Amino acid sequence: MNNAKIRMGMVGGAQGAFIGAIHRIAARLDGLIELVAGSFSSDPTRSQATAVMLGINPTRCYDSYQQMFSEEAKLPADQRIDFVAIVTPNHLHFPIAKCAIEAGFHVLSDKPATLNLAQALLLEKALQDSDCLYGLTHTYTGYPMIKEARQRITDGELGTIRKIIVEYSQGWLATSEDENAKQAKWRLDADKAGISCCIADIGVHAANLAEYVSGLEITALCADLNHVVAGRTLDDDGTVLLRFNNDSKGVLLTSQVALGEENNLNLRIYGDQASLEWSQMEPNSLWLKSHNAPTTLLRAGVGLKSTAAQNSLRTPAGHPEGYLEAFANIYVNFAKQIHAKKAGYSASNSKFDVPGIKEAIRGMAFIENAVAASSKDTKWHPFKIG
Repeated sequence: MNNAKIRMGMVGGAQGAFIGAIHRIAARLDGLIELVAGSFSSDPTRSQATAVMLGINPTRCYDSYQQMFSEEAKLPADQRIDFVAIVTPNHLHFPIAKCAIEAGFHVLSDKPATLNLAQALLLEKALQDSDCLYGLTHTYTGYPMIKEARQRITDGELGTIRKIIVEYSQGWLATSEDENAKQAKWRLDADKAGISCCIADIGVHAANLAEYVSGLEITALCADLNHVVAGRTLDDDGTVLLRFNNDSKGVLLTSQVALGEENNLNLRIYGDQASLEWSQMEPNSLWLKSHNAPTTLLRAGVGLKSTAAQNSLRTPAGHPEGYLEAFANIYVNFAKQIHAKKAGYSASNSKFDVPGIKEAIRGMAFIENAVAASSKDTKWHPFKIG
């Protein structure tokens, strides 16, 4: 495979932006990707200051994403960007992605993919009409022990899945004073975040993780979303009952007002032969539980049987790998996918284990179905797409 670095452009992520810096760290961690261009802010002065900080050629720092795609497309193929990383608030994800695809550039977007489901379906159409790749940074799928859990379920070690419990609790929006933070302001603004705050921001991660690891799909749900802090119009807490396509049931708990919680993402999957439990706060551990056998603690780097898990590790056992490394695994796989595409090989998202447009659409559908179900008295609602 070609060893030349994949060239990345970035939209958003100016100095002081949390997720932009995370994306840049993840992209450069394995040395496969080079950030060469960007439109980091709608404020050209701030954008240029960010380019200087990052050592990017000032001529490749653009005043708008439209300008970036137009000017980069004029460069020789071995100089222009290969893909764009989108790290803006939700309402800009779709127009940037669509513009990039129409200009012939691959896209790796922060989640959720778009502002609403209709936009996600339009994005799918744009991809079908192009030769571009699309990835979505559902970061938690990048953890080695999550990949190990997925493989063990695929191999039938748990038997038939009976129940899934996934919880994602945070406390950073527990009070009205927390709304003054920059990250909070746009997430609580329907014009920028969409119809949901908590479900769209972290609940969608939980839903994606449940489907990714179990191999099942949500087919129906019952939702109760709340506005706990007075004055908010978007949800900051929620509980969703789930039904999966093997007729098993699940529970999804999500909250941004769980005072004292940091980033508490937990997954438990119960089969008729065994069960698995994983926590993002202790990501190198995976618990395997059986009915008539001792509970087993599986540790990253120690006797794992999953090739996907082994390939996601960078250090020997006992050297913790966490959020940044999991994030980088999405970037590594996307870079390999682009290299394969350039070489004329098959470059499907499933082959390279990159969340793609299917996950984007299912994520937006989960958000809209959960919000709609929460407003109804009927218990169960079919999971609809389109």
